[in-house]
Amino acid sequence: MSGPGERMLELLSLLQSGRDWPGAELAERLGASPRTLRRDLDRLRDLGYPVRSERGPGGSYRLVAGRALPPLMFTDDEAVAAVVGLRFAALATGDPGAGSALRKLEQALPQRLRYRTEAISAATEGTRPVAGADSAVVAALATAATAHQHVEFEYVDRDGARSRRRVEPYRQVLLGRRWYLLGHDRDRSAWRTFRLDRISAVAVPGTTFRPRELPADGVTMFAGGGTGGAAIRFEAPVETVAEHLRAEAGALTPLDDGTCRYVTGADDWAWLAVAVAAVGVPYQVEGPPELIEQTRLLAARATEATTGV
Repeated sequence: MSGPGERMLELLSLLQSGRDWPGAELAERLGASPRTLRRDLDRLRDLGYPVRSERGPGGSYRLVAGRALPPLMFTDDEAVAAVVGLRFAALATGDPGAGSALRKLEQALPQRLRYRTEAISAATEGTRPVAGADSAVVAALATAATAHQHVEFEYVDRDGARSRRRVEPYRQVLLGRRWYLLGHDRDRSAWRTFRLDRISAVAVPGTTFRPRELPADGVTMFAGGGTGGAAIRFEAPVETVAEHLRAEAGALTPLDDGTCRYVTGADDWAWLAVAVAAVGVPYQVEGPPELIEQTRLLAARATEATTGV
C-alpha cells in the first residue's frame, strides 16, 4: 500500500477523469481497504473537492462541480498542453486572464517539463496579437447567446461613430485576427456583425428571444461580407489556392473549374495583401478600396525593391 499522501494524489487523479468509479474498483486501484477509501474521500471533501457518492451494492463515486474551483491534478502531458495552450492564447488574444493562469502554471511546473514547453514554444511561430476584447464583454455576450437573451451595448463603428445597439446575440467568431459578434440588430431588423474590441457597457435587460435561422451562407461567409470585408477572385482551381491560403480566416468557394473566390472579414489590409499575393496565382482584388490601395502599395514597393537589380 502506498503512503497516505501518494494515495490521496492518486485518488484525486482518478476522480478527475470525470467518470463514475465503483468503490471496489477504486479501492483495488489504490491498494486500499474500503474503510481507508472512505476516509480518504472524506479528506478530499474537507479540502473542498465535491465528491458525490451513490450508496448501495453498486455504489460509486464521482467528482462533480462545486461552488469554487479546487486545486487540479495534471499528468505530464496535460500540464504541457495547458501551458502551451495558455501561452499562445495570451499571445493571440492579449487576455489578462490567460496570462495570469499561465504564470501560475509556469511557477508550479517541474523542471523536467519546462524544457518541453519551452522547446515547443521556440519551434512554433506565434501570431501577432488580435485587437484586445474585454474578457467580461466576451463572457457576457457568450452567456446571453447561450440563454437567448437580448443584449444592449455601446458600439463604435469604423468611422468612430458611437451608438447604443439592441441585439439578439448568436455567435462569436474569430476572423482575420479579430473577434466578431454575429447578431440580429433589433432596431435595424437586419443581421449585423460587431467587432468585440469596439463593444463596451454591455447590459442584459433580462428579456429573451426566439432564435432565428442563421444566414444561409453560414457564419464565416456572412462575417466576411458583413464587416466591410474583402473579396478576391483567383484565376486558379479552388484546390490549388487552398494549398497556399489560410481559408479558416474566411470562406474559399469555387466559381467554376478554373476560378474561385475568397471572402474574409479581415480588416488588416496590409497583412491580407501579402497573404493573397503569396498564393502565387493570378488574382483580382474585388474590394474593399482599402485592400485595393494596399495591394497597389505592395506592388510599388516590390517594383522599387527590384529596380536596377
